[in-house]
Amino acid sequence: MSEKKALVFLAGGFEEVEALTPIDFLRRVEVNLLTVSISASKTVTSSRKIPVVADRLITELPQGAVYDALILPGGGAGASNLAASTEVGALLRAQAAAGRLIAAICAAPPVVLGPLGLLVNRSFTCYPGMEDQVKAEGALWSGDPVVRDGNLITSRGAGTAAQWSLAIIAALLGPDEAERLARAVVLR
Repeated sequence: MSEKKALVFLAGGFEEVEALTPIDFLRRVEVNLLTVSISASKTVTSSRKIPVVADRLITELPQGAVYDALILPGGGAGASNLAASTEVGALLRAQAAAGRLIAAICAAPPVVLGPLGLLVNRSFTCYPGMEDQVKAEGALWSGDPVVRDGNLITSRGAGTAAQWSLAIIAALLGPDEAERLARAVVLR
């Protein structure tokens, strides 16, 4: 098991591929990854009505715990629910202040990160057409499938979830580990 620790936040209405791909890929490379429900129940229902049981409730996370990566799936309702969580907001602000990795996909960059000020003077991508919602000063949208700007990795949607997950692995464990996994799951 890697010493790296990561959280994937699950909120009602999350997009399945965008949540389960990084969960699967990071567990394959033995990152110590926990799925975290932001609601009062460990069972979280996705945008397509698939129930997923999280490892922990957000209220069960130890105070002051440090995570190498915080991962935000998209989905319209899921991203809105993440944005409404004061706990998620506090964890993201602390993660950004410490310079640790934040990864967001689809609707999560404009809906969650933008209002928190985490896209100010940053390059990012998101679901096509949602970039206009970002009002952060100096935010620079790119149409690339995955954009890394320092400790921030963003991606466009379900179709780019594998590339995004590999970028997270490369950031945490190095490009060789990401390439090894890409070959193992026949992406290359």
